[in-house]
Amino acid sequence: MSNNDIKVPDIGDFKDVPVIEIFVEVGDTVKAEDPLVSLESDKATMDVPAPRGGVVKSIAVKVGDKVSEGSVIMRFDDAGAAGAPAEAAKPSVSAAPAAVSAPVGLAEVRVPDIGDFKDVPVIEIFVKVGDTVKAEDPLVSLESDKATMDVPAPLSGTVQEIRAKLGDKVSEGSVIIVLSTGATTPAPAAAAAVAASAPSVHASAPAASGGIDEAAFGLAYAGPAVRKLARELGVDLGKVKGTGDHGRIVQADVEAYAKGGGKAAESAAPKSSGAGAGVGGIDLLPWPKVDFAKFGPTERKELSRIKKISAANLHRNWVVIPHVTTHDEADITDLEQFRVQMNKELEKSGVKVSMLPFMMKAAVATLKKFPEFNASLDGDALVTKNYWHIGFAADTPNGLVVPVIRDVDKKTIPEIAKEMSELAKLARDGKLKPDQMSGGTFTISSLGGIGGIYFTPIINAPEVAIMGVCKSYWKQHSSDGKTSSWRLTLPLSLSWDHRVIDGAAAARFNVHFANILADMRRIMF
Repeated sequence: MSNNDIKVPDIGDFKDVPVIEIFVEVGDTVKAEDPLVSLESDKATMDVPAPRGGVVKSIAVKVGDKVSEGSVIMRFDDAGAAGAPAEAAKPSVSAAPAAVSAPVGLAEVRVPDIGDFKDVPVIEIFVKVGDTVKAEDPLVSLESDKATMDVPAPLSGTVQEIRAKLGDKVSEGSVIIVLSTGATTPAPAAAAAVAASAPSVHASAPAASGGIDEAAFGLAYAGPAVRKLARELGVDLGKVKGTGDHGRIVQADVEAYAKGGGKAAESAAPKSSGAGAGVGGIDLLPWPKVDFAKFGPTERKELSRIKKISAANLHRNWVVIPHVTTHDEADITDLEQFRVQMNKELEKSGVKVSMLPFMMKAAVATLKKFPEFNASLDGDALVTKNYWHIGFAADTPNGLVVPVIRDVDKKTIPEIAKEMSELAKLARDGKLKPDQMSGGTFTISSLGGIGGIYFTPIINAPEVAIMGVCKSYWKQHSSDGKTSSWRLTLPLSLSWDHRVIDGAAAARFNVHFANILADMRRIMF
């Protein structure tokens, strides 16, 4: 009978959400609101509860399957359905809205992917417990030194619990809100179901007093059903090592910990052997501790958040990637004349073109000719990308950031210049969003008119190369050793990952890049 099919309820705009855990087996007897399976999108973890009591006859999904609203996940047998409350067994839609048409469960809302940011402070909370929210409504606002970002509701529901407060520092995966999902104004039966399925902090006070760290418990990577089980067993999730995907804590982990297996799992975890452990396995000597004040006056100033983040990334990239830098130069005399003329023609549009958009176009043409430079290492495999998103280093009062221009191959020089100007302003104002700094395939670091001739730019992992350019200068050139002329010369410094690229390829890349800048008509070939 079709009414024995248990389907995925309304989960907002999500489609193809993976099943990450199955809580029942064929033959199990379940009660209404018992969790059946757990789903996880990139924004939230949610359990699908039983809409009524019954006996599990068959399970239509397995861990890893992707489901959407209306997907059949399992079937209850007739006997189980007959034993359920009469109104739940009726096929009439109007007779069973609370049990079938508007199933209620709990969804943990996590901080989504916010790039390389960690420990970002919560600066505003837009909701309170009991509020009804729609998908994409803002829940909290986070602010790093690079950007201010709102975390939206991944689906509609009612705010059941707020796990973050102003000033708390969160990272990707941190639980900030728990939503009760289903009808926005649930019937009494549905409301009762929410209360029954919600993890009760007060009811578990004796367990909490037994040594549960509530802060660590709240941040543990686990779904609502696993949290409820942990409360019932008095297990501190903050101490449990997850064996699910990406370290997620599953039901078996909690049960094993409760039986004494948790300590063994903890002791099996690798221990850090020193300051350098975890950076390519290199064990570094401790940093020298010096009292500088005994040598003369000093002043202490804390690094900005952006410099702290940059320092960690740069250190990792420099230590892990075997850098080599190849230097060359490009004759940009004709290109500079063309650029000046272009700016006169574009004057009324408000767009001003620097040399950088031309370099981006030259980079794309060169990357297409040498695709191993538009790639990333993934273990022992090289992933070559068939898109060209070029990052550019932007200097801000708080430090260096790298906005990304997407699909440079599809944009004109004025379009690139306009987008660069907009992103650079957002960078200076600290309002760049994470997605505006991610996805780059190659980076250009330009010191512009500041000065210098050559330098060694550090590769922006997981990219495998970066182009550094300095201030152009006039230099005498001679093609035959007899006559010479003054040419505007742009110094080029290409750093490359020697695990992927060899010296001959790097030299050819630089030569091709320089030739295109000398005559942009080469892009057509």
